[in-house]
Amino acid sequence: FVFTTTTTTTTTISLCCVCIPTHTFDEEKDEKRRRTMMLLPRAAATTTTAMMIASSSSSLTSKKQRASLASSSSLSSSSSSSSSSSMNNNNNNPVVSFEFATASRTVFEVDAFETRAVRLIADVAKQEGAQDVLDGKHPVLLVSGTSSRFSTELARKLRDEANVESVEYHCPKGEPTVESIIECTKRAAEKECELVVAIGGGTAVDTGKCVAAMLTNGGVERDVYDFLEVVGKAMPIEKRPRPFVAIPTTAGPGAELTKNSVLEAGDRKVSMRHPLMLPDLVIVDPKLTTQMPKDVTAHTGLDALTQCIEPYVCNAPNPVTDSLSMSGIKLGAKSLRRCLEQPDDIAARTDMALCAMYGGMALANAKLGAVHGFSGTLGGLLHAPHGAICAALLPHCVKMNVELLETRVMASDPERAKEGLRRYKDVANACLGKDDATVAELVEWIEDLVAFCGVPKLSTFGMKDEDVADSVVKSMQSSSMKGNPVALTAEELELMLRNAM
Repeated sequence: FVFTTTTTTTTTISLCCVCIPTHTFDEEKDEKRRRTMMLLPRAAATTTTAMMIASSSSSLTSKKQRASLASSSSLSSSSSSSSSSSMNNNNNNPVVSFEFATASRTVFEVDAFETRAVRLIADVAKQEGAQDVLDGKHPVLLVSGTSSRFSTELARKLRDEANVESVEYHCPKGEPTVESIIECTKRAAEKECELVVAIGGGTAVDTGKCVAAMLTNGGVERDVYDFLEVVGKAMPIEKRPRPFVAIPTTAGPGAELTKNSVLEAGDRKVSMRHPLMLPDLVIVDPKLTTQMPKDVTAHTGLDALTQCIEPYVCNAPNPVTDSLSMSGIKLGAKSLRRCLEQPDDIAARTDMALCAMYGGMALANAKLGAVHGFSGTLGGLLHAPHGAICAALLPHCVKMNVELLETRVMASDPERAKEGLRRYKDVANACLGKDDATVAELVEWIEDLVAFCGVPKLSTFGMKDEDVADSVVKSMQSSSMKGNPVALTAEELELMLRNAM
């Protein structure tokens, strides 16, 4: 399917169905304009929300037009949080306000990389003012991981099918760092790259997304820390980024559908964030994920599942993210084991690609929780796979949140506690595939899945007792921690972390 949207959609819901007009375009001269209707999957929530995407006859809105829209729209997390909080705290009010932003266009199709990628990239170049790329005057920057398996093939296809030259940048192993961003930005600036394509996992996508923004906002002369949250100035970018295309080859991080890049800055993982950093085009081809090693399949799959669970139980959900999250949970619960047992099962890989896609869209428009609140700090400390860290923490986070909802929150705010517990029961039912699952069964199910995936305790990655207190202090500052359904004390966070060790 094809999913097209503007940079942001601010919607007030008073009925179950929300119709959002958007734009599409001809892919070939003789192709008739199509009408694409996508029904978002139903959620086990109080209201079933459907979104209809209807195409119009005009061309896809350019990023320049969207830049004007974004500058006049409030996209801050605080506004989203306050509107969602009003939803949660006033259950008798049928009107819900929220914001939803995602990539301008997402193409989800098996074999899209082989059959359509070059044409789709060329379309972006035409629409976003990068015609010089197609004329051979400026190259494309191809960002990938340490492997050249997909980037070399894409460079060949761009050259042979569109006469487009490429400059390749291979990210160092591990998470993106401030240093690697500076290095990649310098290379792109020297070669005068006018369009950025990232093909790879979360590291490649976050690097490409960040570099596309840096190229138009000071380039190598600008301090990256000017734009970083927590450790920097968190300044907004001032100019729209270079056109950016994301082609994920893993099914987990969901970075291709978010407006931020996560970087290691010293011993911290922090974000550079702005609505204009959302990709112009995302190509999701589940077939690309069949070549992932088993451990990468496990870690990214557990990350995808966590990124569906946390937005569903967070303190600022909305009807659209509920629908996406719940569908993603069901797909991940159903198919992650199958991907590990039968790596070439394209149906299971498609399920996990959708799980990752839904999780990326959900986390970008709701909030996360304590698992991701910790993962940034621990990722910078341990340099362990992000998905493995999340998986090690998830059962302990679920158990603690539910215990506190049943006790402390129930005593102070019974309605909020009941809603939180209902959501965890929804997750339990979705994961276990029945209507009467308990949260205790959910915790046991998660622990069994984590063990099946071969994810060890945090101590195996080098976590020590003396690291706990400092990790808690740093993690409490993260935006993800603020989305946890229960406000956790330092002592409670320490206990959760020690249990995960």
